[in-house]
Amino acid sequence: MPASCSRLLALLLLPLLVCSLCPRQAGAFSAPAAVWREMTEPLCECPAPPRVPLPRLSAAAYILTAPEAGVTLAEQAADERRPMASTTKIMTALVVLECCPLDAVVTVPREAVGVEGSSMYLFAGETLTVETLLLGLLLSSANDAAAALALHVSGSMTAFADRMNEKAAALGLSGTHFVNPHGLDDPDHYTTARDLAALAAAALRNETFARMVATKTCNVPQNGTGVTRYFRNHNRLLRTYDGAVGVKTGYTKKSGRCLVSAARKNGLLLVAVTLNDPADWQDHKTLYDAAFAACKPLPAPPLPLSLPVVGGRQDTVSLCCDAPPALLLPQNAAVEWRVETPRFLYADFKAGTPAGALFCTVNGQEILRLPLTTETGVKKAKKPSLFARIKAALTR
Repeated sequence: MPASCSRLLALLLLPLLVCSLCPRQAGAFSAPAAVWREMTEPLCECPAPPRVPLPRLSAAAYILTAPEAGVTLAEQAADERRPMASTTKIMTALVVLECCPLDAVVTVPREAVGVEGSSMYLFAGETLTVETLLLGLLLSSANDAAAALALHVSGSMTAFADRMNEKAAALGLSGTHFVNPHGLDDPDHYTTARDLAALAAAALRNETFARMVATKTCNVPQNGTGVTRYFRNHNRLLRTYDGAVGVKTGYTKKSGRCLVSAARKNGLLLVAVTLNDPADWQDHKTLYDAAFAACKPLPAPPLPLSLPVVGGRQDTVSLCCDAPPALLLPQNAAVEWRVETPRFLYADFKAGTPAGALFCTVNGQEILRLPLTTETGVKKAKKPSLFARIKAALTR
């Protein structure tokens, strides 16, 4: 084609080319502005917690909670102050874990040898790591390990008990008071079923604590000898109840049998506490069976999500939202998640740009709205020069 004809054709095509390159402003989101503003506001209409049939138990006091949902499912005399025996060691372990690295070395003092009750049979001058002592404390319920750890952390049992009480106050355990790290009887050493459940839930959020209380057995070498110490977890539920994940047993003649346990099934964590309960193993199974049959957690929303991007340096953008609250629902509840988003987004937006919402309905009633936003921003794609676009059009 002669050069003059090419230039003429380019001039004729230029208006059409410019129009074709301009994006059409079709509505990316067709909802009215008022509806859009409403969708960017979170909503949570928490349904009433499901009813769990209250079983007949042998405990003087008990409670069953779903801590991640903040719900109490069953209770009896849960605020009555009672002795707690070795369930004390939940707090002992939590305080130690917040103060000491696991590989810290402890030299056993003479005061920690021969403590009354359950023992891992420490001898004076023996050196062990904090981790080994914690395993002896939580699995074998060793009172000498409790004393050795308390003396290592604070220098005296009284000073360590003060730390325990400070932590109890920080957790809001208003019905609890400690005077020792092992739980041997003392009139001023007491708790409530409600406080023990809250303490256990807090301790389980510590990954090291959760790992230890879920351990069924372990072997550790006894330093300075050829002997191996064998720890077997006193929590029988770990071997007899599907879903059990801890936590701690206890017994003295004054307290009776005390048990704090936890179990998780299908994403639902439950914590049970019984105090002075001669049938504690069976009672915890009864509580769990009733609750798991009646309840389920809110299912996770349909994530991840993304949207197409028009005219950007990338073709899609990921969407995000706040984590939904941990709601507890009846087992037979019909749950549906619905996604409402624009069909696409035009480029040149920042991270956090509103982009629709997730809606959750339970039995046909909307209970939850989670606004969606963009995880990142997307800038406009760099446009080629006018000459380059005309040249590209002519060479197609």
